[in-house]
Order: sequence, then structure tokens, then C-alpha cells
Amino acid sequence: MSATDLADPPPDSPGPDAPESPGDASRPDGVVVAIGIAGILGVVLWASLGGSSFENFSDSALPWVLRNFAWLFVVAANVFLVLCVLIAFSRFGRIRLGRDDGVKPEFTDFAWVSMMFAAGMGIGLIFYGVGEPVTHFLLPPPSTGVRPGTPEAAGTALEYSFFHWTLTPWAIYGVVGLSLAYTTFRKGRGNRLSAVFVPLIGERLADGVVGRLLDLLAVFATVFGTATSLGVGALQIATGLHLTAGVADTTGLQLVIIVSLGAAFVVSAFTGLHGGVKWLSSANLVMAAVLMVFIFVVGPTVYILDVIPASVGGYLNQLIPMASRTGAFTNGAWLGEWTIFYWAWWLSWAPFVGTFIARISKGRTIREFLLTVLLVPSGASAVWFCVLGGTGIRLDETGVV
Repeated sequence: MSATDLADPPPDSPGPDAPESPGDASRPDGVVVAIGIAGILGVVLWASLGGSSFENFSDSALPWVLRNFAWLFVVAANVFLVLCVLIAFSRFGRIRLGRDDGVKPEFTDFAWVSMMFAAGMGIGLIFYGVGEPVTHFLLPPPSTGVRPGTPEAAGTALEYSFFHWTLTPWAIYGVVGLSLAYTTFRKGRGNRLSAVFVPLIGERLADGVVGRLLDLLAVFATVFGTATSLGVGALQIATGLHLTAGVADTTGLQLVIIVSLGAAFVVSAFTGLHGGVKWLSSANLVMAAVLMVFIFVVGPTVYILDVIPASVGGYLNQLIPMASRTGAFTNGAWLGEWTIFYWAWWLSWAPFVGTFIARISKGRTIREFLLTVLLVPSGASAVWFCVLGGTGIRLDETGVV
């Protein structure tokens, strides 16, 4: 929000006459596109042809980042969560993301939440829904002091799964998405990341070199964040095909899966938000719900019902201790493999997910936007982890698996 908005009275008076669409400001910047493509191809060629140099660089870069900037990831994630809550319940919550003269939401609540959820998590929940809780159950976070395989370890496993997948990541998406939605639909500046910074750096810098650097940063973060998700998805699908159909799990198979997933994304994108994107997202949510209900019914139903309130309460009780841990008094390597990895992953996804949920949220109020982004996907993710992760833990506890 700009300084003029902060000086306004409570926003129940007519807002600015913002345009319905960002217009020319949303057209691709040829320079940013060209440099982005060249940079990405350069990294890919380096990784493919550079022998061990790329691996050595990445292996040394990660410890350096963790050693010097782990605190920054921890603080930044907490700032996003606090900021999200403060804005939602402030007087600015009544501002509408669009004109005040009767603009209505473009999508139904179900389609809105479905697209939001599919963009924000997707394959990650499938991959980690069982894997993360069971891993923490067998190898608890070192800072907790609980013994592996105990009921206390089960509770801690679900609490950390919630910590990594619910409020904090969606707060990151929410603040970035709100900034872009406000800039696009309220101010009409366009939906580039650089447009968000106009009140801070001015239009001249935002339209110049500084703005292009910000947009390039968003491009690189999105591409390499997406690469992580595609890699996770390809590994899971390839392993599933190997276990269920006997297909050899090879690099070639994983590349075919990645190309297929990428093609499906491109096709759905070309059909538009009201076409493939909307229907695929809705179908995705329905199929995930059917899978979860099936496991709930045929699995340890009573145990899951016990797990949901106990683990949610434990998570809320331990949120501040978990959110404030750095490598100063605990195992920094574990934080790098889990919490810091997740915060970096969500931050890299934020420009893409933020742009998408901003685009589908025209007509919503700021309060409606933030509370929905923060609470609905978080609640669904918590239930998901309780059902799938709780079932996995129970199967191990009882010796079935």
C-alpha cells in the first residue's frame, strides 16, 4: 500500500478508479524475457556439461547460505506470518481488490480455493504427506529430545509437518499475492513484481534497471522453485510406476514424466483460467479429497480422529518455539535439510503463486483474501497430514509396515 492509502480514513468510501485490467503494463518485457531465458539455459548447460564444477559449487553454496543467512530465513518467515495477520484484522481489511463500484469476484468460492490450493502445494503434499511425518517419527528433530518411535515422537512429527506446510508458507504466499493483487486491481500498475515497489523506489526506477532486476529475480526464483517441484513429482511417479507396474526407474523415465507434466501445464494454461486451469484444479481437489476420505474410512479411523485435535493443539502450542529456532542452540544441519529448505522453497514459489492467486482474486476484500489464503489451505493440509501421515505412523507403530 502506498503512503496515500495509509493516510486515508477507514476504507469504506469509494476507492480509486482503478482500471479493470493492468493493460500494457502486463505485457512481457522483451529484455527481461531474453535475459531470463539466456540465464536459465546457461545454468542448465553448466549443470549438463560442466562436469563436477556445478555440483561442487552447489555443494559449497548451500552450507555457506545456511551458515550466514539461516537467521534471515527464520526471521523473514515469521515476519510474513505476523504481517498477514495484522493486515487482515486492520482497518485496511475492508479494501476491495478492484473498484468499489460493485465489482464481484470472478470465480466461485470453490473454484477460487481449488485453484489457490493446486497452485500453492500440489505434488508436494502427495510426496510429503506420509513421508515427512513418518521420517520425523523415526528420526525426531534433534532439538525436541524425544525418543524415536514413541507416542511423543508421533506428536512431534505431525507438529513439525504442520509447521512446514500450513500457516507460515501460506502467509508468504498471502502477502506476496496481496501486494500484486492490490497493485494490479487497485492501482492499475500491472502485475509485475517491480510494480509492487513503486511506492518505495519510484516509477522511474521501477520501470528501469532496478525494476528489471527485480523481475529477473522473480523469474529465476520461479523457474528453479518449479524445478524442485517437478523433480519431486517425477521421482515419486517413477518410483510408483516401478513398485506397481514393474517399470524400470531410470533417468529417461523421469525425463519423460517431467516433459509430460510440463506439456499438461502448457495445455491447461493455453485454455485459460476459466478452462483447463479451473477444471483441472477442481478435479485435483476432488480426487485428493476422495483419496483422503478413502484412507480415513479403511485406515485407523479412531486413531486419526484422536490425532487431529491433539496434533493441531500441539502445533499451536509449539508454534513460537519452532518458529524461533536457528542453528545457534540446535542442529543447524537438520534445520538446513528441513525448515530452511522449506522456507527457501516457499519463497522461491512466492512470485509465481502470488501472481496466480492475485489474478484469481479480483473483487475480494483484503480481509477475505488473507484469511482464506491463510486458513482454508492450512486447515485442509493439517487434516491431510493427520489422515495420511497419521495412518503411516500407526501402521509402523502396530507393526503392520
